Amino acid sequence: MIRTHHLTKHYGKLHAVDDLDLDVREGDVYGFLGANGSGKTTTVRMLLGLVLATGGEIELLGQPMPRAARDVLPQVGALVEGPAAYPHLSGRANLALLDAAGRGTRRRGRRQRVADVLEQVGLDPGDCRGVRTYSLGMRQRLGLAAALLRRPRLLVLDEPTNGLDPQGIHEIRELLLDLNATGTTVFLSSHLLAEVEQVCTRGGILDRGRLVVQDRLDALRGPTGRTVVHTPDVSRAVNLLTGRVAAVEGKRIVVDEPDSVELNHQLVSAGVRVREIAAERRDLEQVVLEASGVSGERHTRDSRDPRPHPEPDEELVRS
Repeated sequence: MIRTHHLTKHYGKLHAVDDLDLDVREGDVYGFLGANGSGKTTTVRMLLGLVLATGGEIELLGQPMPRAARDVLPQVGALVEGPAAYPHLSGRANLALLDAAGRGTRRRGRRQRVADVLEQVGLDPGDCRGVRTYSLGMRQRLGLAAALLRRPRLLVLDEPTNGLDPQGIHEIRELLLDLNATGTTVFLSSHLLAEVEQVCTRGGILDRGRLVVQDRLDALRGPTGRTVVHTPDVSRAVNLLTGRVAAVEGKRIVVDEPDSVELNHQLVSAGVRVREIAAERRDLEQVVLEASGVSGERHTRDSRDPRPHPEPDEELVRS
């Protein structure tokens, strides 16, 4: 659905996007993760033909961009940076104008199409207030409704939950999963770790314009080589596992042991009660911090490389 090859964008000496090879496949919910200023929005704007690349190639829906924009963009829904609207008109009127301007759209059924997408994103189709009275979260919902008007094959979203409260974030998350289940490929650009972690199946991490990791999320969040044990017999377990205990948090013990089956056998044989035992898996925050190192040569590498790396200049947010 989205492929780039050596995609670059330079502003003078600033390399906003540098040698980017994206691979977004049909059916993905792809999380494009990076700190603010890492080049995510510049990348999205190049994908949609809003900004011309300095070099490299872009392919959307199997066709070259921006050369095939007239054929491709009607099949793509997008929300970039912030939704645009006529402030004196209602959300319904704004969407009706947008629908009327679309290539190949019919006047018949327009009112229902507009009402349907407003309801999808949690806005009242009967609300006649001007958009100038909308909160930031309502404006964001309206922008998402605009992106859904044409029932897109590909949905490209840049920070879609900006300004939403926790309930709104949950609703948008469920909407994206429903859309994906019915055949829409989703490309979600965000700096929110939890947003990507909870909805995405594949992802890439952008750091200072470079794609440092790209893989399935279940592969990125692979085992650490340690095992987590929950037991009421903490002292007995720690004494038994002397030299192998990495951390103790209440009744949770982290053990430097990759084989959870063998570890469980050792504990139970010694009379230690084991309530739960499982391999420890890295969370997305660990993956990002490891992948966004600045020492040595910067290049796309295997996310399971255990070498330590310093923290990135800009933090990503877990919410």
